[in-house]
Amino acid sequence: MTILPSLQQLRFLCALAERCHFGRAAESCAVTQSTLSGGIKELEARLGIALFERSHRQVMLTPLGKEIAMRAQRLLVNAEELVGLARSAQEPLSGPLRFGVIPTVGPYVLPSLLPHLGTALPKLRLYVREAQTTVLLDKLAQGELDVLLVAIPYELGDVETMEITRDPIVVAMSRNHPLSRHSAVSRDDLCRERLLLIEDGHCLRSHSLQACRVPDPIRNEIFQATSLRTLVQMVAAELGITLMPQISIDSELASNPDVVVRPLSPDKPFRTLMLAWRSTSARGAEFGMLGTLIRECLAGTRRAVA
Repeated sequence: MTILPSLQQLRFLCALAERCHFGRAAESCAVTQSTLSGGIKELEARLGIALFERSHRQVMLTPLGKEIAMRAQRLLVNAEELVGLARSAQEPLSGPLRFGVIPTVGPYVLPSLLPHLGTALPKLRLYVREAQTTVLLDKLAQGELDVLLVAIPYELGDVETMEITRDPIVVAMSRNHPLSRHSAVSRDDLCRERLLLIEDGHCLRSHSLQACRVPDPIRNEIFQATSLRTLVQMVAAELGITLMPQISIDSELASNPDVVVRPLSPDKPFRTLMLAWRSTSARGAEFGMLGTLIRECLAGTRRAVA
């Protein structure tokens, strides 16, 4: 009878494969360095191979160790989903849930969403991670996150999705800007303006460029910010105009009365907020319930603002 590696040993393997440092890997697993080192040695002995090359300066996976670590990660994801399936059968959306959200959505949704979920799902323990879409998708695939709230258009890959809501893209400008006298802004108007955009890597940047369809966006872009808040401050200083998601307007313009927004004409472009989870997850029905609650929360917030 084959003696199989334990899930704990596989967890140690994946932690060390990711960090290539015994101390940091042990810390991530909440064990001592000697415990992790002993677990790796036992795993190597059980498999009859060396998984890592060790020196005083570095720890590096062997080629076979890299393949085994990838398979171990998939096994850990499946094991966690097995536990999640059992929990959801007893009581859906209870216990821990690791929730990823992008920076151009999180600050504007979470203040109303977290209390809403706390009331509707008192046994749910939500752990939130905010990061750019690429990082979130990677952590979802690795089993470090369970479900994401992201925005498209964006290539999400092999995931299951649920549409939550459409979020219009609007133009923000100084109250003194000539375009502020218009009821809407055309794409021809944008071509003649200094366009401020969020830095590369944020999906909102591509959403904005697709929305405005400026013929030569590089020429028009004079500034790249790390956050929408910084963009609004630059607009208030009359250094240019920017494109923003409607969902952020109330929060970002509250302290900037000198900034106004106008819709883009004629087609009023938008991005779409999506809930996403692994296509292999056995918790799809649960995440569908979560998506419905998020929809209800956002719809209620819009009615309150109106």
